[in-house]
Amino acid sequence: MKGYVVLESGEQFDGLWHGEKEAEGEIVFFTGMTGYQEVLSDPSFYGQIVVFTYPLIGNYGINPFDFESDGPKVSGVIVAEMEDNPSHCAMTSTLAAYLQQMNIPYLTGVDTRAIVKRIRKHGDMRAVMTTVPESVSVRETTALATKAVVPLVSTNVIKTVNEQGHPHIGIIDFGCKQAIIDSLVKGNAKVTIFPYDTAKAKMDTYHLDGMLLSNGPGNPKQLNELLPNIKAMASAYPTLGICLGHQLLALAFGGDTEKLVFGHRGANQPVVDHQTGRVFMTAQNHSYVVKESSLQTTAFSASYQNVNDGSIEGLTHATLPIRSIQFHPEASPGPQDSVDIFAQFFAMVHSKGRDHQYA
Repeated sequence: MKGYVVLESGEQFDGLWHGEKEAEGEIVFFTGMTGYQEVLSDPSFYGQIVVFTYPLIGNYGINPFDFESDGPKVSGVIVAEMEDNPSHCAMTSTLAAYLQQMNIPYLTGVDTRAIVKRIRKHGDMRAVMTTVPESVSVRETTALATKAVVPLVSTNVIKTVNEQGHPHIGIIDFGCKQAIIDSLVKGNAKVTIFPYDTAKAKMDTYHLDGMLLSNGPGNPKQLNELLPNIKAMASAYPTLGICLGHQLLALAFGGDTEKLVFGHRGANQPVVDHQTGRVFMTAQNHSYVVKESSLQTTAFSASYQNVNDGSIEGLTHATLPIRSIQFHPEASPGPQDSVDIFAQFFAMVHSKGRDHQYA
């Protein structure tokens, strides 16, 4: 059956339809050659229709090990070609079978390059995947930036992994990727994951040594009511913010954020470390960035910057043990380019612990 994706700009593109339902969401593009399984299950992609720019997707199938959450979070998938006969020793399913099983609609045979050119021109925008484009009014759909999506992907219970580990790191779950938890456990940390709106007083009872603010979907300003709590926690514990967590730290300490035209999504974003001058490749998935001009009224300084567009990629606090990064070190870009981020966080936690001053 023929299917279509209708853009907010009024344009539409056709392909072969696969699915039982229509999909609506913010249409974005992902430039990685691999990693489609992680993209599908990354909570930061919640509510988005993902266009994969690499021309062949699915050639190593789906395996049980690479999921970033308990299931797919995307609204829909658009590809030029999907591999029908993948091959990998750990594969348990084809990508097509998995999408059908999870009721995620997808289009194949689409001119993905043309769609990406429209997104680059008009920016991330609303879109609908459908078989009856004449009945669709994209402008009547709700923009993702106005939705409170973090409550839909955050844990609703407090849970701990690696009970015998040390130090004890708390994660504020705004849509945390499993790979972030795994990276902390690999460093022998005991990790407790908290719902996104857990009060500092509750966290204090867990005798934490450090805090990590996770990635997550949506507009950080939808969480403005949490900023006083975030500032209090970051002021009390050695803290690392990743992606949405990075943006929320900036807002909590008086900074500002803004939306990029079409975001950064892929494993090939070059970032420069201002301290060493070293440039390395990073994996990213975000629409919003910290406004550099807003840092003048805060105690933060930019520690990393995107080489392509100059946007802020990391912050360091002048007096408190707080660091944040816009990119994803756990996603193995390079594949080892930013692995030191977690080691630096552990060093910061251990240094603070020797002072016996943490909450």
